[in-house]
Amino acid sequence: QVQLVESGGGLVQPGGSLRLSCAASESIFSISRMSWYRQAPGKQRELVTTITSGGTTNYADSVKGRFTISRDNAKNTVYLQMNSLKPEDTAVYYCYASRNGIERFWGQGTQVTVSQ
Repeated sequence: QVQLVESGGGLVQPGGSLRLSCAASESIFSISRMSWYRQAPGKQRELVTTITSGGTTNYADSVKGRFTISRDNAKNTVYLQMNSLKPEDTAVYYCYASRNGIERFWGQGTQVTVSQ
């Protein structure tokens, strides 16, 4: 069982930046896919971005050009750099890991609030 712990959330003004971290309890070298999802109040959880073990990334249209996902296998950590934040980015952000296409793990979430 891989445990994922997110950190870095908080309150930021529109146009500001935050960097989220997702620390895994064991090596992520063999984890084929790591993603960030988010869930805003009253809405379904949505996929924000994914990075594969090979470093391939993809992004939701709503965050392209503003968010960047990266992974540091040596630190067993995945990051989400969020720039030019908008009020509509307000949500709980969850880290997700998929291993071997079968095992799936979720973090507990971290709140991001974008407001004046």
